[in-house]
Amino acid sequence: MNAIEVSGLKKHYGTTRAVDGISFEVKPGEVFGLLGPNGAGKTTTVEMIEGLRAPDGGSIRVLGMAPQADPKKIKMRIGIQLQTTALYPRLTVREVIDLFASFFDGRKPVPTSDLIEMAGLTEKAGTRSKDLSGGQKQRLSVALALVNNPEIVFLDEPTTGLDPQARRNLWDVINRLQKRGETVLLTTHYMEEAETLCDRVAVVDHGKIIALDSPESLIRQHFKDTAIEFTVADALSLDMLKTLPGVADTKIKDHVVTLYSADVPQSMAGLLAMSERKELKFRDLAVRSATLEDVFLKLTGRSIRD
Repeated sequence: MNAIEVSGLKKHYGTTRAVDGISFEVKPGEVFGLLGPNGAGKTTTVEMIEGLRAPDGGSIRVLGMAPQADPKKIKMRIGIQLQTTALYPRLTVREVIDLFASFFDGRKPVPTSDLIEMAGLTEKAGTRSKDLSGGQKQRLSVALALVNNPEIVFLDEPTTGLDPQARRNLWDVINRLQKRGETVLLTTHYMEEAETLCDRVAVVDHGKIIALDSPESLIRQHFKDTAIEFTVADALSLDMLKTLPGVADTKIKDHVVTLYSADVPQSMAGLLAMSERKELKFRDLAVRSATLEDVFLKLTGRSIRD
């Protein structure tokens, strides 16, 4: 039995189709990502799966149950981290976790000390929640989602607004969940996050799934080319770059030019020759493999952060 099954899911707000016929399944023990820009429909989809919103169409099964028919049974067996979690400001980390654990009567809680250690908050166990940094509060909210030893953990944009180090620390927490064999449904608009953490991802745009597979498979399916990137100071027409040997496609955003090349040595030689002839002036030249960001740009014609 799949941990989650979603078929033809729909949610409309007036003429806006927030979720427009989404279908996917999540396997037990899988870290599954809903990946897309803000407003794509990720959070609305997750809230319907959690039973927090009623769908306008389609079907949902969570651990074999329908959220609208068995909301209490499901909520006892899942853990939810929302984009914003209201914490009791005067309670310490340990006290907040103990309080949340008391809400799950009849279900064996995870020991508070284990959750504090998993969240990397051992030194902050006696600190009031109002005195925690943003990253520490996010890790505490993840710990609170685990107090009832859930079979499925929902993490909605868990690293939004965090600095790079805090984001990496939270990734460590999610990696520990993976190693424990937890089923995790993660929403994010960070491509690197999805590539690092997820077994499979569904790329969501305008309420629809436009691609679904493992990050590696999606990249292989859509890109056999290597990306050459550089920065230009002035406005640039891409037409002359499209004539370079090996170049299959070109993109430019915020003065950063990306060439997708099937023959990097030939493309680089042509690029450097243009520079020597003073036809092109650039800096920060780099070569990289294609990423999920490239896949999204190819499928939608825009960056995920546009």
